[in-house]
Amino acid sequence: MMIDPLVLLQAYSIGVFPMADDRDAEEVYWVEPKRRAILPLDGFHLSHSLSKVIRRDRFRVTANRAFASILAMCAESADDRPSTWINHAIEQAYRHLHETGFAHSVEVWDGEELVGGLYGVALGRAFFGESMVSRRTDASKVALAWLVARMRFGGFTLLDCQFMTDHLRSMGAVEISQRDYLQLLGGAVGGVALGAGAVLSGSGAAAELAFAPLAGAAASPLPPILTVSGPVSGHSIAQLLTHTS
Repeated sequence: MMIDPLVLLQAYSIGVFPMADDRDAEEVYWVEPKRRAILPLDGFHLSHSLSKVIRRDRFRVTANRAFASILAMCAESADDRPSTWINHAIEQAYRHLHETGFAHSVEVWDGEELVGGLYGVALGRAFFGESMVSRRTDASKVALAWLVARMRFGGFTLLDCQFMTDHLRSMGAVEISQRDYLQLLGGAVGGVALGAGAVLSGSGAAAELAFAPLAGAAASPLPPILTVSGPVSGHSIAQLLTHTS
């Protein structure tokens, strides 16, 4: 089945998102959790060990340079996850949202090897985290730390994690009621026009501020000073998170 991109964005704007039973499932269903995991942007828990990894620039972090690869890695089976909820229709839908500027990825590199990251959808001042993946120790944690720091700089107010996990809880995520979530969501996407006939033209100013500094040409990225201001080094990312967590 095909997922209409406008319908998908409208679903996010009211607190609903798609899932499938497994990778090869033909059907997609819509989910609205009664309890929602979010990560307060001023409540990110930066452990001492993770701070050291980030400050030393153990990994190189980019955004929107390898969206399709991150999405494909998240959809792969693993020893502790024989199948995933990302079927082919969902994968195609998010690739389309990326092409229109609504879906974004954060990539973590060890040299020239892609070793982890995350992807999600940005709408107004909300970011809906969809999935994370790690092929090296701490790679997904580094991606999440950079995401939180860049979201703070961009003026986001909501980081939706959907379902609580021990991994997310250890990094500061909390679980709230559906009612409280919808209040936060309304404030974050209240100015976004998604009515019938809406033109899909990207996530908006907050996402541009958050992700543009990390999205230059992979071969020869511009120095941060020539793109936009804001924390873009591992040291400044860790410093910002330390000051706000």
